[in-house]
Amino acid sequence: MSVPRSCLEGLECARCGQRLPPDRPAGLCPDCNGPLLARYDLEAAGRVFRPSDLAGRPTSLWRYWEVLPVQDPAGVVTLGEGWTPLVRLDRLRERWGLSELLVKDEARLPTGSFKARVAAVGATRARELGLRRLTVGTAGNAGGAWAAYCARAGLELTVLMPADAPPGRVGEAALAGARVMLVDGSTDDAVRRARRSAAGSGQFDVSAFQEPYQLEGVKTLGYELYEQLDWRPPDAVICPVGNGTALVGIWKAVNEMEAMGWIPGRKPRLIGVQAAGCAPVVQAFDEGAAECRPWAGAGTCAGELRVADPPAGFLALRAIRETGGWAVAVTDGEIRDAMRLAALTEGLVLGPEGAAAVAAVNRLIRTGAVVPGSRLVILNPGTSLAGPSEPPEPLSV
Repeated sequence: MSVPRSCLEGLECARCGQRLPPDRPAGLCPDCNGPLLARYDLEAAGRVFRPSDLAGRPTSLWRYWEVLPVQDPAGVVTLGEGWTPLVRLDRLRERWGLSELLVKDEARLPTGSFKARVAAVGATRARELGLRRLTVGTAGNAGGAWAAYCARAGLELTVLMPADAPPGRVGEAALAGARVMLVDGSTDDAVRRARRSAAGSGQFDVSAFQEPYQLEGVKTLGYELYEQLDWRPPDAVICPVGNGTALVGIWKAVNEMEAMGWIPGRKPRLIGVQAAGCAPVVQAFDEGAAECRPWAGAGTCAGELRVADPPAGFLALRAIRETGGWAVAVTDGEIRDAMRLAALTEGLVLGPEGAAAVAAVNRLIRTGAVVPGSRLVILNPGTSLAGPSEPPEPLSV
C-alpha cells in the first residue's frame, strides 16, 4: 500500500485572493491582513483519493491525509483526536417532529473540545515549519488544547485568557507547561494582547484565523460528518459561532469534497448560533451586511461565544448565505433551559455552546424556519465542565 501524500498546493487570502507558497510560516495576508486559507490540488486529490480509500485507515482526523497540510507522517503530533460519535437524540426528535436528530459530540476529544483538532494540526504544522515559540489569545478551550499539544510537540506556548476564564481551563493550560497570562477584559482583548506580544517577542500568533493551518484540523469535522452519515448530507448543521472556526471549517470541507467529486451538489444548510448578548454575526446577517460590526457590551454564560469582533465573521456570513442557512441568537435563559432539557430527556450533558444549538433548534421549529421531518445535526463543541459561569439551578425534590 502506498503512503498517502498531501495535495497541499499553497495559501490563498480569503479577502483579496493573494497566493502564497506553503513552505514557510505564514500569518495574515501581507497585502490586506486577511486570513489565509490552505488550498489543495483537488483535481489531483480526486484522482488518487476516493471515499473507498478510507476503509481500514485509523479512525482519527489523520485519515484524511491527502487534504491535510502536513508533509511528513512521522512528524504528526497526536493524542488520538477525531472520529467523535454522532449521538442520536430520539426523544427530542419525536418531541420536535424531526426525521433524524443527531449531535456531533466534540466533548469526547482530548482536552474536551473541538479545539483539539485545531491544535493537533496547528502544532504539527508549526513544528514542521520550524516554529518553536507560540502564543494564543483565547476564551479558554483553545488555550487548554494548544497547551497539551505544544507539550506533546516540545513547543513553548504563552496563553492569554480573560481574567474570568473558567478556572479549569486556566489550570489545564498551566499544568501542561504553558505560560498563562490573565487579561482584564474580554476574549477579544486577550487576542489583541497576544497579537502585540507576538509582534514584540518573536513568538508566533496561533489565535483563531491568525494562521492558516489550524482550520485544516477543524474541517475534518465536515469530512467525518459525511462519512458517518454514509455520504448522505443532513438538511442542516446547527453550529455555535464564536470565532466561527467550526462553521467555516465544515463549509470548507463540503466545498472540497464537492470539488473532488465525492458528493452531489446538495449541501447542508449551515445555521450559525450565537448568544443574544454577543451576536455580531446574527446582526450582520439580519442587516444583509457582508461584514460584522464589533458588538458592544458582550456578555453571555457561554464563554466560547463571547467574541465581539470575530476575525473571520465575513467568512461565517458567506458560508451561511452560500448554503441557504440562517443565523440565530438565543438568550442565556434559553441556553440554560436547553442544557437541562438535553440532560433530562437524553442523558446528555452539553456544554453551554452546544446547548445554545439545541435552543436554536427549538426556536427555529417554532418559527417555521426548520420544518417537520428534517434531518438535523447539532454540533456540541466541548464539555460542560468549563461552564457556564452560572449553571442551571438544581431541581428541588
